[in-house]
Amino acid sequence: TILAVRRAFIDAGVPADLWAIVTGDGAVIGNAVNDVSDYLSFTGSTATGTRVGIRAATALRGASLELGGKNPMIMLDDVDPVKAARSAVYACYSSMGQMCVAIERIYVQRTVAEAFSAEFVARTKALVQGAAFDNSTDVGSLTLPSQLENTQAHVKDAVAKGATVLAGGRARPDLGPFFYEPTVLTGVTEDMECFANETFGPVVAITVVDSVEEAVLTTNDSEFGLNAAVFSGSRRRARKVAETIDAGSVNINEGYRATFSSVTSPMGGMKKSGLGRRNGP
Repeated sequence: TILAVRRAFIDAGVPADLWAIVTGDGAVIGNAVNDVSDYLSFTGSTATGTRVGIRAATALRGASLELGGKNPMIMLDDVDPVKAARSAVYACYSSMGQMCVAIERIYVQRTVAEAFSAEFVARTKALVQGAAFDNSTDVGSLTLPSQLENTQAHVKDAVAKGATVLAGGRARPDLGPFFYEPTVLTGVTEDMECFANETFGPVVAITVVDSVEEAVLTTNDSEFGLNAAVFSGSRRRARKVAETIDAGSVNINEGYRATFSSVTSPMGGMKKSGLGRRNGP
């Protein structure tokens, strides 16, 4: 896709020499680019990004790092459960959760939890999964064997330790080698791998909370802080909650698109989710 986008820009008149692309293995190409750049912009995992940042820092060069996340979504008790569930499904399963800003954990207040969860599970189960390159499917495949293995390991570990699968929870080799069903878990506890670690796959945990304070404290109890979302019937109320969340971007009544796609808004992470900002003044 990067090569195709570059070609479109060149066809539109951008001089080819202004946009150079080098492809190859990350450890080889990434290090080579790092060593000759005045400033580096990197998107990837926290582990790799840390190594990239250290390499740049040893030469006293700057770096902007957009890294991993365990992105939370808070559902306040005044939401429309059906409308909120529709947006939440998109935020969780777009690109099969293989986006740095994808939502992996949802905290929903108890009074709307049953209605929201039922609608969310129903919509997740209704997603059409397949390999077609057209609009006949809603979700597709994981990208690599390692992504499938990690997704399977997280779900297997959670179930073994007492979590419940409300939807999905299995690979689909009949559709292709790296297909895994969009999965909803409940009863996820801190001793499970998927509780605090990024899955980067189609796995979402729903947790019921009794208060806004509990939702915020649990949301912020993470080493990550990239993207977050707050849903409420009142934008003023949602904004007050958003201001208490430790994340580089907080979306209101939207999962990620409000900040991720706005080139006038600064975008980047806090804590182990990165350094620096892209876009915006």
